[in-house]
Amino acid sequence: MEIFSNFTSKFPTFLLTGIPGLESVHAWVSIPFCCLYAIALSGNSMILFAIITQHSLHEPMYYFLSMLSAADLGLTISTMSTTLAILWFNAREISLDSCITQMFFLHGFAVMESGVLVAMAFDRLVAICNPLRYTTLLTNSRIIQTGFFIILRTLVVIVPLLLLLKPLSFCEANILSHSYCYHPDVIKLACSDTRANNIYGLIDLILTTGVDTPCIVLSYILIIRSVLRMASPKERHKVFSTCVSHVGAVAIFYIPMISLSLVHRYGRSAPKVVHSMMANVYLLLPPVLNPIIYSVKTKPIRKAILSLFLQNKQRLLILRKI
Repeated sequence: MEIFSNFTSKFPTFLLTGIPGLESVHAWVSIPFCCLYAIALSGNSMILFAIITQHSLHEPMYYFLSMLSAADLGLTISTMSTTLAILWFNAREISLDSCITQMFFLHGFAVMESGVLVAMAFDRLVAICNPLRYTTLLTNSRIIQTGFFIILRTLVVIVPLLLLLKPLSFCEANILSHSYCYHPDVIKLACSDTRANNIYGLIDLILTTGVDTPCIVLSYILIIRSVLRMASPKERHKVFSTCVSHVGAVAIFYIPMISLSLVHRYGRSAPKVVHSMMANVYLLLPPVLNPIIYSVKTKPIRKAILSLFLQNKQRLLILRKI
């Protein structure tokens, strides 16, 4: 009975995976991971702090950017503990309940980020195609309502999907492919009927990526059509430049996510290290690059961050004189 319970259990313990083939040098591998986590945490925190404290940034575009930074912070924190625990202490074990909790935050913040990217696309659409109505359409109350809708959609999509995991039995070796719990990865280890999980997973995919991606694409089709009607090439370039940061954010979020989904669905024969690297790229790339892109390409954000640094420097000089 004891042997059987190791293979079939409703309360399994999963084993997370670090970087396959590099187990002996995990301590060294943790150094670039720590650097990337530090960049993601400091960069997104800085943007959030700048938007909160600088009244010049209290505009719809920057409110949505603050939501994006908050989602990126959530994505980073939700996986940082398990990843570093593996690399530093080889702590691979995780219970089903802990796994579900991690997936709630991981997939929840991913769905929220997708929703925020749609809101930002709509913001650019209104600003470029209908600038006279920008302030009347994107009021503070509507931005708050948009934020609540994004959170509500996340709960409706994620909570039932994760609750459907509780009745499942797991009868394989329970070794996950990544350093964190990822829903498609966990489902593959179940030995009971997963049809309900697969159906709801497909519904979730349609309600999130299936809705969000066409909305973003349609927004940019309308933006491009509006910009091409402008007579001045200089004006076209100026308008397009306001969209560069958002296009970059969309690309670095959706491309790794779609690539990871394809690897899980069709790349089962691919080396384990491919699965691991794709999973880490999917989670680390947006939180690391988004603050850099918006700091470099968005002049008001760059100015606000520089002014914060100068203010802190002046305070330090005053304290030293005292």
